[in-house]
Amino acid sequence: MKSKYSPFASIKEAEKFLKLNPAVKSFDILMHDANTVGRGKIIRRHELLSLYKSGRKLPLSTLGMDITGEDVPDTGLVLNEGDMDIFAHPIPNSLILVHKSNPPRGEVMMSMRDKFKKPILTDPRNILENKILELKGRGISAKGAFELEFFLVSHEPDQYGKLQPAKSIVGKRKGSRLRTDVYSVDHLHGMMPLFDDVYEAAHLAGIQAETVISEYAPGQFELTLNYQDSLLKAADDILRLKRIIRTQARSYGVTACFMPKPIENVSGSGMHFHISLFDKKGKNMFAESKKDKFNPNLLHAIGGLRNTMADSMLVFAPNANSWRRFLVGSYAPITPNWGFDNRSVAFRIPSSGIKSRRIEHRVSGVDANPYLVALTVLSAIEFGLKEKLDPGAQTFGNAYEQKFEKIKNMPDDWNSAIKAAKKSSFLKDTFGADFHKAFIAIKKMEYRKVMETVSELDLELYLNAI
Repeated sequence: MKSKYSPFASIKEAEKFLKLNPAVKSFDILMHDANTVGRGKIIRRHELLSLYKSGRKLPLSTLGMDITGEDVPDTGLVLNEGDMDIFAHPIPNSLILVHKSNPPRGEVMMSMRDKFKKPILTDPRNILENKILELKGRGISAKGAFELEFFLVSHEPDQYGKLQPAKSIVGKRKGSRLRTDVYSVDHLHGMMPLFDDVYEAAHLAGIQAETVISEYAPGQFELTLNYQDSLLKAADDILRLKRIIRTQARSYGVTACFMPKPIENVSGSGMHFHISLFDKKGKNMFAESKKDKFNPNLLHAIGGLRNTMADSMLVFAPNANSWRRFLVGSYAPITPNWGFDNRSVAFRIPSSGIKSRRIEHRVSGVDANPYLVALTVLSAIEFGLKEKLDPGAQTFGNAYEQKFEKIKNMPDDWNSAIKAAKKSSFLKDTFGADFHKAFIAIKKMEYRKVMETVSELDLELYLNAI
């Protein structure tokens, strides 16, 4: 008999860890905000059991900060409630030993709850968890995985003050803006000590990191993760993996960069999301009953994704830099189209056995919040299934060269995406009114900061020309 699901970690998890790791003296405890910034505290060894018994207080305002950590008053999460304390509780099975930390250190991921231990629904993880439990109550489960693209760049800028690819850790090969080296195994060998440590750290964290490749830009790489029965774990894993890569890269004197577009004139970094749904009998709801004929559920799901993409672009491209990734021919989708085994579309049906059918959602940048991506994609699929939405015609060949029926009000920049998200009843229903308000307020404040900043490009274009 399966044990009843609980969102709370057992104190036995902490007791076992302390027994196995007597040298660990401190722990990073962190939750992830709307921008996926890890916020929390560092506690001492003697505080760990208390954390597992009672949680640890954090200000409510930690859920209402922008990317810089500044309070966003319009979220309603700062002084409206007197910046009250709420409780962070450990996520089950998230207590790990940090690889190669000196002195040895542990890490715990947290979620936010009120004094009655009810989930705070301005914590992105809790909102996704609610959606998963809601679907489970209807006999539907979702499985999935994220792909992680990123750059390894030098600590030192190039002669123009811009980021440049990191040189190899092994050998004397310098980083080059001219060498894409996509799928080059020799290029990977130059970074293998770092990747070996990433794999070891992922193993300690219970993350099944799999294939690594040299991606389609100088200094760019991709790590794939194993398909998960739990979308919560899939999202947890991708956030923790980013932290692991950043830490291990630093130890080798390079920087792991998770900006979608850190280097101009090359491809950016995405966070592709693979998802499939299963009924109460464990049957894949997207599987085909007849060869060469897509399951209607799969098509309706794509219809939902297509019809909600305009509303949802702020989730998939949440920052100013996000929008630099969407260029023709860059493998980043610019229209809400779909196709079979086609990497130029937004919603790809990968080649697989007909009983293993899934959707690869290719829109999100690596800067997107995986909890919100999974939540939004789930809600869009649910909408498509409920309304039996038509996905439109399948795209064959190069999607960038084809005309496509324009979806009404599709945003083409960050400000348009903020406005679309603010007006969206779909996104408000998906997020809940409180988080919808907070998310829009955070993004509006960040937009104002960007627009109020006089950049080097402004000076170069206009200083001596007008």
